[in-house]
Amino acid sequence: MQAFELTILNWIQAHLRCGVLDAVMVPVSRICDHGEVWILLAAILLAIPKTRKLGTCVACGLALDLLFCNLALKPLIGRVRPFAVNPTVSLLIPPPVDASFPSGHTAASFASVAALKTANSRLWKPALALAVVIALSRLYLYAHWPTDILGGAAVGILAGWLGTKLAQSFPRKKV
Repeated sequence: MQAFELTILNWIQAHLRCGVLDAVMVPVSRICDHGEVWILLAAILLAIPKTRKLGTCVACGLALDLLFCNLALKPLIGRVRPFAVNPTVSLLIPPPVDASFPSGHTAASFASVAALKTANSRLWKPALALAVVIALSRLYLYAHWPTDILGGAAVGILAGWLGTKLAQSFPRKKV
Protein backbone atom coordinates (compact mmCIF):
# COMPACT_ATOMS: atom_id res chain seq x y z
CA MET A 1 0.00 0.00 0.00
CA GLN A 2 2.82 2.41 0.86
CA ALA A 3 4.29 1.99 -2.64
CA PHE A 4 0.93 2.94 -4.19
CA GLU A 5 0.63 5.97 -1.93
CA LEU A 6 4.18 7.00 -2.77
CA THR A 7 3.27 6.76 -6.45
CA ILE A 8 0.37 9.18 -5.89
CA LEU A 9 2.54 11.66 -3.99
CA ASN A 10 5.31 11.47 -6.57
CA TRP A 11 2.78 12.00 -9.37
CA ILE A 12 1.58 15.17 -7.62
CA GLN A 13 5.18 16.38 -7.37
CA ALA A 14 5.94 15.56 -11.02
CA HIS A 15 2.74 16.88 -12.61
CA LEU A 16 1.17 19.51 -10.35
CA ARG A 17 4.08 21.16 -8.60
CA CYS A 18 4.54 24.71 -9.91
CA GLY A 19 5.31 28.20 -8.69
CA VAL A 20 1.68 29.26 -8.41
CA LEU A 21 0.62 26.24 -6.36
CA ASP A 22 3.79 26.49 -4.27
CA ALA A 23 2.78 30.05 -3.41
CA VAL A 24 -0.81 29.02 -2.60
CA MET A 25 -0.43 25.68 -0.82
CA VAL A 26 2.08 26.81 1.81
CA PRO A 27 -0.15 29.55 3.30
CA VAL A 28 -3.28 27.40 2.91
CA SER A 29 -1.60 24.71 4.97
CA ARG A 30 -0.11 27.19 7.43
CA ILE A 31 -3.52 28.66 8.43
CA CYS A 32 -4.24 25.29 10.01
CA ASP A 33 -0.82 24.42 11.48
CA HIS A 34 -2.40 24.23 14.94
CA GLY A 35 -6.03 24.49 13.85
CA GLU A 36 -5.82 28.30 13.94
CA VAL A 37 -8.42 29.03 11.26
CA TRP A 38 -10.95 26.71 12.92
CA ILE A 39 -10.18 27.92 16.45
CA LEU A 40 -10.67 31.48 15.20
CA LEU A 41 -14.00 30.48 13.64
CA ALA A 42 -15.12 28.90 16.93
CA ALA A 43 -14.02 32.00 18.88
CA ILE A 44 -15.92 34.35 16.55
CA LEU A 45 -19.04 32.20 16.74
CA LEU A 46 -18.74 32.03 20.54
CA ALA A 47 -18.36 35.81 20.78
CA ILE A 48 -21.66 36.49 18.98
CA PRO A 49 -24.66 35.70 21.20
CA LYS A 50 -26.78 34.56 18.23
CA THR A 51 -24.17 31.97 17.17
CA ARG A 52 -22.80 31.00 20.58
CA LYS A 53 -24.33 27.51 20.52
CA LEU A 54 -22.83 26.91 17.07
CA GLY A 55 -19.45 28.09 18.36
CA THR A 56 -19.78 25.63 21.24
CA CYS A 57 -20.43 22.83 18.74
CA VAL A 58 -17.30 23.68 16.74
CA ALA A 59 -15.20 24.09 19.90
CA CYS A 60 -16.35 20.74 21.27
CA GLY A 61 -15.63 19.05 17.93
CA LEU A 62 -12.13 20.54 17.88
CA ALA A 63 -11.49 19.48 21.48
CA LEU A 64 -12.52 15.90 20.72
CA ASP A 65 -10.42 15.97 17.56
CA LEU A 66 -7.38 17.03 19.60
CA LEU A 67 -7.94 14.12 21.97
CA PHE A 68 -8.57 11.51 19.26
CA CYS A 69 -6.02 12.64 16.68
CA ASN A 70 -3.09 14.29 18.39
CA LEU A 71 -3.14 12.75 21.85
CA ALA A 72 -4.28 9.20 21.03
CA LEU A 73 -3.85 8.07 17.41
CA LYS A 74 -0.68 9.86 16.28
CA PRO A 75 1.45 8.60 19.22
CA LEU A 76 -0.19 5.15 19.16
CA ILE A 77 0.31 4.55 15.43
CA GLY A 78 3.55 6.48 14.98
CA ARG A 79 3.54 6.38 11.20
CA VAL A 80 6.57 7.83 9.45
CA ARG A 81 6.00 10.75 7.09
CA PRO A 82 6.47 10.38 3.33
CA PHE A 83 9.39 12.81 3.11
CA ALA A 84 11.32 10.51 5.48
CA VAL A 85 10.74 7.60 3.08
CA ASN A 86 11.66 9.67 0.02
CA PRO A 87 14.15 12.32 1.19
CA THR A 88 14.86 13.44 -2.39
CA VAL A 89 11.73 15.62 -2.42
CA SER A 90 12.39 19.29 -1.75
CA LEU A 91 10.02 20.37 1.02
CA LEU A 92 8.43 23.82 0.95
CA ILE A 93 7.70 23.74 4.69
CA PRO A 94 9.77 22.80 7.72
CA PRO A 95 9.48 19.03 8.19
CA PRO A 96 6.79 18.22 10.76
CA VAL A 97 8.17 16.27 13.72
CA ASP A 98 5.07 14.41 14.90
CA ALA A 99 3.69 11.19 13.43
CA SER A 100 1.94 11.18 10.09
CA PHE A 101 -1.32 9.29 10.76
CA PRO A 102 -3.90 10.78 10.87
CA SER A 103 -3.47 14.21 9.33
CA GLY A 104 -4.15 16.73 12.09
CA HIS A 105 -4.77 19.54 9.58
CA THR A 106 -7.39 17.42 7.85
CA ALA A 107 -8.93 16.14 11.09
CA ALA A 108 -9.36 19.64 12.55
CA SER A 109 -10.80 20.89 9.27
CA PHE A 110 -13.33 18.08 8.94
CA ALA A 111 -14.22 18.25 12.65
CA SER A 112 -15.26 21.85 12.07
CA VAL A 113 -17.16 21.01 8.88
CA ALA A 114 -18.99 18.11 10.56
CA ALA A 115 -19.87 20.24 13.58
CA LEU A 116 -21.28 22.97 11.33
CA LYS A 117 -23.22 20.47 9.21
CA THR A 118 -24.56 18.53 12.20
CA ALA A 119 -25.69 21.80 13.79
CA ASN A 120 -27.48 22.70 10.53
CA SER A 121 -25.37 25.77 9.80
CA ARG A 122 -25.06 27.01 6.23
CA LEU A 123 -21.40 27.71 6.99
CA TRP A 124 -20.58 24.05 6.42
CA LYS A 125 -20.37 24.47 2.64
CA PRO A 126 -17.63 27.15 2.52
CA ALA A 127 -15.92 25.35 5.43
CA LEU A 128 -15.94 22.13 3.38
CA ALA A 129 -14.34 23.89 0.42
CA LEU A 130 -11.55 25.20 2.65
CA ALA A 131 -11.17 21.82 4.40
CA VAL A 132 -10.69 20.03 1.07
CA VAL A 133 -8.05 22.52 -0.08
CA ILE A 134 -6.23 22.22 3.27
CA ALA A 135 -6.29 18.42 2.97
CA LEU A 136 -4.97 18.56 -0.60
CA SER A 137 -2.25 20.98 0.49
CA ARG A 138 -0.89 18.33 2.86
CA LEU A 139 -0.47 15.92 -0.06
CA TYR A 140 1.00 18.63 -2.28
CA LEU A 141 3.51 19.54 0.44
CA TYR A 142 4.54 15.88 0.81
CA ALA A 143 3.69 16.03 4.52
CA HIS A 144 1.12 13.19 4.53
CA TRP A 145 0.24 9.93 2.84
CA PRO A 146 -3.17 9.78 1.10
CA THR A 147 -4.46 7.41 3.80
CA ASP A 148 -3.42 9.96 6.45
CA ILE A 149 -5.79 12.40 4.76
CA LEU A 150 -8.62 9.86 4.60
CA GLY A 151 -8.02 8.89 8.23
CA GLY A 152 -7.92 12.53 9.28
CA ALA A 153 -11.21 13.21 7.51
CA ALA A 154 -12.83 10.20 9.21
CA VAL A 155 -11.53 11.14 12.67
CA GLY A 156 -12.57 14.75 12.12
CA ILE A 157 -16.08 13.88 10.97
CA LEU A 158 -16.56 11.64 14.00
CA ALA A 159 -15.17 14.28 16.38
CA GLY A 160 -17.30 17.06 14.85
CA TRP A 161 -20.46 14.99 14.98
CA LEU A 162 -19.83 13.84 18.55
CA GLY A 163 -18.80 17.34 19.61
CA THR A 164 -22.04 18.78 18.28
CA LYS A 165 -24.13 16.09 19.96
CA LEU A 166 -22.27 16.80 23.21
CA ALA A 167 -22.72 20.58 22.90
CA GLN A 168 -26.40 20.16 22.08
CA SER A 169 -26.84 18.08 25.24
CA PHE A 170 -25.68 20.92 27.50
CA PRO A 171 -28.59 22.39 29.46
CA ARG A 172 -29.87 25.67 28.10
CA LYS A 173 -29.24 28.71 30.24
CA LYS A 174 -32.49 30.25 31.49
CA VAL A 175 -32.75 33.99 31.02
